[in-house]
Amino acid sequence: MAFLDNINITDILWILVLISFFIPLMQKRMLLIKRQAIMRSIESKRNSRVISMIHRQEVMSFFGFPFARYIDIEDSEAVLRAIRMTPPEMQIDLVLHTPGGLVLAAEQIACALKRHKGNVTVFIPHYAMSGGSLIAMAADEIVMDPNAVLGPVDPQLGGTQGYYPAVSILKALEQSNPNRDDQTLILGDVARKAIDQVYETVFSLLLEHNTPEKAAQLAKMLSEGRWTHDYPIDFEKAKEMGLPVNFQMPMEVYELMELYQQSGMRRPSVEFIPTPYMPHAPPGKGK
Repeated sequence: MAFLDNINITDILWILVLISFFIPLMQKRMLLIKRQAIMRSIESKRNSRVISMIHRQEVMSFFGFPFARYIDIEDSEAVLRAIRMTPPEMQIDLVLHTPGGLVLAAEQIACALKRHKGNVTVFIPHYAMSGGSLIAMAADEIVMDPNAVLGPVDPQLGGTQGYYPAVSILKALEQSNPNRDDQTLILGDVARKAIDQVYETVFSLLLEHNTPEKAAQLAKMLSEGRWTHDYPIDFEKAKEMGLPVNFQMPMEVYELMELYQQSGMRRPSVEFIPTPYMPHAPPGKGK
């Protein structure tokens, strides 16, 4: 009783503040442990390196304003580091859930996966749009949920006033307008270059598993702006295109996704177990 008598209301408030501070940290740590346990399970079954790149809309812890996550340079740095820490012949399994993002970052990841000698599998439990689709095209195998979707990779240009499809900018320039300013003409020149660059990237990614004619056809279809940028390419459409898709999704991937729910604390969107791996078996056949 003497101890309780010495505790005043200020002390109680400080104790509550400390508890409210440490509980979210403990919850975040527990989620990390659970995610890594599932990743370990997948790696053990498939003798692979598992990398997750999962973007969800987050909520800031104080103001509560939502902000979107997307593929950025930090993501490409983390994925490239994970690939460097993986033996060349070991399989890489990438769990991908993203609305897209920076072309530079997506191309870096895609090219690094393409150069990896071991088999690369991309798991898409829900969606991988735009730059996410570009990354998926670097895989030897794309495992999609029957309801998952990919998307076109046509470049989008703009700035503070909004983003527009590069192909739509070129279409607008075809219309006669004597009052068109230099900035619009410059934007049109950049749009043409952006389409050509994305086409070349997609063509090179698809060339390994397709004839040059087929790779050129798919690269044009996906980069020319035939559809709106959010057009859903479902499993049947992807298979019809000739992409290496199947729907043999491991249950562990769905369990992993359950552990990436929205939270009030910002977290890294790319995670892997940060230890160098050595091959557990004689190197298999490379690409």
